[in-house]
Amino acid sequence: MSDSVETITLGGGCFWCTEAVFVQVRGVVDVESGYSNGQVRQPSYEAVCTGTTGHNEVVKLVYAPADISTREVLEIFFVIHDPTTLNRQGNDAGTQYRSGIYFSTPEQEAVAQEVIAEMTASGVYDRPIVTEVVPLDNYWPAEDYHQDFFERNPHQGYGMAVAAPKVAKFRKTFARFQKG
Repeated sequence: MSDSVETITLGGGCFWCTEAVFVQVRGVVDVESGYSNGQVRQPSYEAVCTGTTGHNEVVKLVYAPADISTREVLEIFFVIHDPTTLNRQGNDAGTQYRSGIYFSTPEQEAVAQEVIAEMTASGVYDRPIVTEVVPLDNYWPAEDYHQDFFERNPHQGYGMAVAAPKVAKFRKTFARFQKG
């Protein structure tokens, strides 16, 4: 693996579920659940859940572009969540569950816009893509008990109902990117 890494932050619904997928992706060297793009400093999970802080539940990914490109990271992201539902993923509703790409470089922004334009043109979705593409702002790591949640709690009900199917979809669709 190259020493060169990049960071991109993604909001695709509950961070437990998004993290459960990306920890298994070859080339992703670190995944951290957190909160971004809200107005409050150091928000708590309870505050974010109210929907009043403006934060989104996100995962911050550190990845090695020599092993996986930004485009490939985003292709996985768009397969494991529904980018056409505004402020909702499944039964999770609220601005904290919005679809978002929070970029760290202008190149990441350009790739994100390109991928969205291509998916829109291809008609892969029946409804418009509502994923916001904005610079990362006001990021805070989530509390320790949220980190590696699905890995530490594989039989927890929500994880089994929501995270496990996302992991299975990733493994089926992107086997070539699976670690190990």
